[in-house]
Amino acid sequence: MDSSERCLGQFKKMKSGHQVINYERSLLSAQHYDPNTTEPISSSLKTLAELLSWQLSEASPFNVATVPVSSRRLPLASNPRRTLVCHDMKGGYLEDRVFPFIYFCVGLFDFCLINHVLCTCASLPKLIFVLRFIQGTTVEDPYVFYHWEYIDIFNYFSHNLVTIPPAVWTTAAHKHGVLSMGTFITEWNDGEKVCELFLATEETYRAVADKLVQIAHCYGFDGWLINIENPLRGVAVRNMELFLCYLTKQMHKQMHKQMHKQMHNSLVIWYDSVLDDGSLKWQNELNDRNRVFFNACDGIFTNYNWTESSLQVMTSDPAAQHRLADIYVGIDVFARGEVVGGKFETNKALELVRKYNLSAAIFAPGWVYECLDTADFHQNQDKFWARLSDYLYVHQLVSPLPFVSSFCQGFGRSLYWKGRVEHDGSWFNLNAQEIQPMYAETNLEGGGRLKSRCCSAEAWSGGSSLLLEGHIPCSLAKACARIFSLHVPLAAKTLVSFVYKPSAGLNVSLELRTIDASLCSAPDAPCEFSVTFSVFPAALSEDNDLVKQFTQNCGRTSDNGWMSRCFHLELSGCALREVYVCVAADDAGHDLDFSCRIGEIMVLDVESLFTPPVSVQSVCLYDVVWKQREGGDEGSPPKVRLNTTLCWCYPTGLARHFCVHWRLRQDPGEPPSPLVLIGRAYSTLYRVVELEVPFAPGLIELLVELTGGRCPLSYTHSAADTVHSSHT
Repeated sequence: MDSSERCLGQFKKMKSGHQVINYERSLLSAQHYDPNTTEPISSSLKTLAELLSWQLSEASPFNVATVPVSSRRLPLASNPRRTLVCHDMKGGYLEDRVFPFIYFCVGLFDFCLINHVLCTCASLPKLIFVLRFIQGTTVEDPYVFYHWEYIDIFNYFSHNLVTIPPAVWTTAAHKHGVLSMGTFITEWNDGEKVCELFLATEETYRAVADKLVQIAHCYGFDGWLINIENPLRGVAVRNMELFLCYLTKQMHKQMHKQMHKQMHNSLVIWYDSVLDDGSLKWQNELNDRNRVFFNACDGIFTNYNWTESSLQVMTSDPAAQHRLADIYVGIDVFARGEVVGGKFETNKALELVRKYNLSAAIFAPGWVYECLDTADFHQNQDKFWARLSDYLYVHQLVSPLPFVSSFCQGFGRSLYWKGRVEHDGSWFNLNAQEIQPMYAETNLEGGGRLKSRCCSAEAWSGGSSLLLEGHIPCSLAKACARIFSLHVPLAAKTLVSFVYKPSAGLNVSLELRTIDASLCSAPDAPCEFSVTFSVFPAALSEDNDLVKQFTQNCGRTSDNGWMSRCFHLELSGCALREVYVCVAADDAGHDLDFSCRIGEIMVLDVESLFTPPVSVQSVCLYDVVWKQREGGDEGSPPKVRLNTTLCWCYPTGLARHFCVHWRLRQDPGEPPSPLVLIGRAYSTLYRVVELEVPFAPGLIELLVELTGGRCPLSYTHSAADTVHSSHT
């Protein structure tokens, strides 16, 4: 039973029905659904009572991350210098809509009362974003994170007692092999009271730990940051160590059970705050005063005001030698207090941390979005991570076939499918983020330049594409950009599909670097240093049987200037390690300024082209809420709005997304009206929100579409129902 099944068990499902429409108030939980629209939302738990009363049957099915953690060539346990990112930004649960709550920054270091100081304008009111709409929303310039290949752990942070990572963040992290962590935090006087209550006895601290384990298991994330920023007194001090030990043990036990006794990581990390005597005093290092908590869990996240001598002390401590990787040295990107580096000089801090072979915890890298012009966000984000890249490990994602990415970051000015606009207008949904390429800028010999970046001006699928641009001097035969560093075992016969749109005078080709897969049979085999072999595949002709079969299966088009090429590889026992896109001028005698938009790269087993597709099964609906709104013109009929949840069955990992459509049948004997797209679903669950349907009698069909077929679901209401409901 997967996570979605566990959290869906409480609902009674129905395939179709005849129902008297009424406009009763929605009975959906205000914690999980917006009361005005019934949109699914992600939220936290703010009190100890909420945590202790949390029930699996009351969990939000929409906030369950169903994507498991992808494998990497270097597992977390084998990585001696890890990187954690703590996403602390504008109060958490942000970006989907602005909630009308205003705060004022009251001081430079009051980041326990408020999230943190935004830029230097401490006297200006700031807006806190407090809700996350799980199915996405309209945002012109959203904050997105996409440098996943550099990090190991993602921690979603807010100042609520229990911060549950929104499923969209966990999903994006897991796709890239990154662990996702929530936060348990207590602060100030109220936090001290909470600690006195839950740490009073073994029974109470175990009850809290058990709830945290259940929540992480239900929602599909991987661990907790424990942040106690208040003094502990009496029995609470003694029981804190026992609480950490029990929580860590139970998290590991649950993860071990969940993965059917296969190795899987879960983490409980302690924040450097409270000492062994219960006093609140940040140490900025691991030492004898806080080691008791470090020894009780999986690691420590140090405070940010360390010096190089702090790093020396930790690495020379005999008691810490076997666990240096578990020391995550905090780096505050906002550079508050006496810290090393920060902002665009954060690399100075990271360089020192790596000098002593310690792990790093990068706090609030959203600085590039909060304090700089959002119109330049991608440029600043790339600049920030490029400066850190010399001190970060580039993780290689281990992926089975098929491997596919259209480079979508989870937002766009329009929504595309196969090069055509499916929906016009800005959107933001991190569920749509696909495996990200490597973004880099390189100076070439002879004054050449090559840069890769995200571009939302046009896409093949999703909302953005990968744009290569630069300058090729006449002295340079070609320039190659590394797009992916990964590990994909290849089939005996492999097909590679490549979709791109080049500027005039540009020749584009692929270079694939492979390795003998037998050299990498063990998860931690040192094949990073083995010899790779370059393959320069030639494109198949359009009348090739494999191309025809691929086009038949995938409906490939090449409209609007997009070019589609297929390549056939026959390599025995090989694994794909790197993908390069190479560009060269058609006329080698002249310099060329160029751009090339990469729409999609797909690698698949040829045999899969001849396997019958799996169809969507068991489509059903529940939680129907009808709403009525008066017509726009005087005398015009009122509008009826349908809100309902759709769910269906489909094997995990086989679908990139589903399209949810609706259409109307005024008379069962007449042809149906054209299909209208409602939205895209990235799991087997979707909430139809505020769908305006005719007041007149008819048959409403809701359809879940997968490439190659549709599975219809119908729901009806009649004129008599409507009249009756108007008096309900």
